[in-house]
Amino acid sequence: MAEKVAIGAASAKFPKPPERKYQYGTAGNCRTLLDSVVFRVGLLAVLRSRKLNGQTIGIMITASHNPPEDNGVKLVDPMGEMLEESWEAYATKLANASSDQQLVEDYIKITTECQIKPDTKAKVIFARDTRPSGAHLVSVLVEALKATDTEYTDHKLLTTPQLHYITRCLNTKGTPYEYGEPSEQGYYEKTAASLGAAMQGRHHVGSVTVDCANGVGGPKLRELIKYLPSPSEGGLEIKVVNDDVVKPERLNYQCGADFVKTNQRAPPSSHASPLTRCASLDGDADRIVFYFNDSDGTFRLLDGDRIATLAASFIGDLARSAGLGEKLKVGVVQTAYANGASTAYVTQDLRLPVVCTATGVKHLHHAATKFDVGVYFEANGHGTVVFSDLALKRLAKYEPKSPAQASALETLRALTSLINQTVGDALSDLLLVEVILAHKGWGPKEWDLTYTDLPNRLVRVEVADRSIFKAVDAERKLESPPGVQTQINAAVGKFKNGRSFARASGTEDAVRVYAEAATRSETEDLAQKVATIVRQAGE
Repeated sequence: MAEKVAIGAASAKFPKPPERKYQYGTAGNCRTLLDSVVFRVGLLAVLRSRKLNGQTIGIMITASHNPPEDNGVKLVDPMGEMLEESWEAYATKLANASSDQQLVEDYIKITTECQIKPDTKAKVIFARDTRPSGAHLVSVLVEALKATDTEYTDHKLLTTPQLHYITRCLNTKGTPYEYGEPSEQGYYEKTAASLGAAMQGRHHVGSVTVDCANGVGGPKLRELIKYLPSPSEGGLEIKVVNDDVVKPERLNYQCGADFVKTNQRAPPSSHASPLTRCASLDGDADRIVFYFNDSDGTFRLLDGDRIATLAASFIGDLARSAGLGEKLKVGVVQTAYANGASTAYVTQDLRLPVVCTATGVKHLHHAATKFDVGVYFEANGHGTVVFSDLALKRLAKYEPKSPAQASALETLRALTSLINQTVGDALSDLLLVEVILAHKGWGPKEWDLTYTDLPNRLVRVEVADRSIFKAVDAERKLESPPGVQTQINAAVGKFKNGRSFARASGTEDAVRVYAEAATRSETEDLAQKVATIVRQAGE
């Protein structure tokens, strides 16, 4: 009874904006609309922790690549993964409760429905990125945690992947699955030690310039560098740019992974020489893309597809070199937005299986766990590599038969620690790529030459009601409106290497049309033809 009263009283300080409807998993919102959401997400984290017998739940306050005036909130489950999908409905329910009384009633209903023991002590940790609204939203969150007598820890400023890492470390400490020391320092120490072991005495080819989107990744990358060998000691030279977190308005402004991917060009502030390896993080450092300017000044993007193929190729080669080729099944997970050339390269050249899932990291991560080693990256640069428990046991117990096998095995073991397996992590993905390039002796041009992307185009089509567009087959086909997919198929059939699909936006009344074909002009033609089909169907 006391908790219900406390929740009601605290909630009254943060009323839900009338007529506003929230959905878990959508883009960030303006800070002034988020007070009630953050308070209620805090309550959900409490329920989730109690449901899981007091395991620690993480809460990250960030809006990733969105403008600095926006913010958002994400929940992290005990093993560092995203919130279990079945609980997203509870998040939406609490966020949209129309009054304080309704909120308390919904909170009690969820407690009953999920058979949660109210007297279980809940544990929550949280952090934020550098957005100016973050500190205020943390104070709102704390009100929810205090009202429910929750044990909590404020980790201040962290990247999103660092919070995922610490959450998993806390919940596995003292178990056979211990993941590391549950602290920011522990994250740096584990990453640095793993990098040294993975390098196997190789030397990095040149430097890498990293654009940190003027977000939290800047200071955290600089801190990580302190734990790494210096260039004079044979370590990687990392040049940090766009790491201004003093001026909030600069966050993601003309910089960052989303800017580079969307505009197909380097940030204006980047003055890298031709053939210099460059990378861009996003605002909370959970995605990364690489790129370089060719000797003739042509911009070349090395996106998530490229990272996935590079990682899958290297890990597959290591497994074979270690004598584990038949015992470790390596697979790649993509979405429909993956370039068709990357899919062909994986299946035909690397001879590895590819699985296509619906858009969204939660879908890719789940599919990746079905392999012994699952590699997944969205084209936007968000992704990681997941090693199954069976794979980790085989790597730990396997006895190499030769020095060459021993070297490959040691590198593989080091990669399992270097890679943040909980979620896409721009900092660990940066070092993963650098390890692979060092082993291969490659620069960015050699990496880029592994295959040639098909020209592609993404078109946004406004429609009256996006809900009539229902996609199936990992969002590659439309089952409604009736007959639309038949028209799309007919259009695609007229182009060499043609592929196109239409997918409704999750946040606005619009449908996004993706198209690729053998040439740039044919791609543009196909995209416009399919956009016209969609536009007419949506009238």
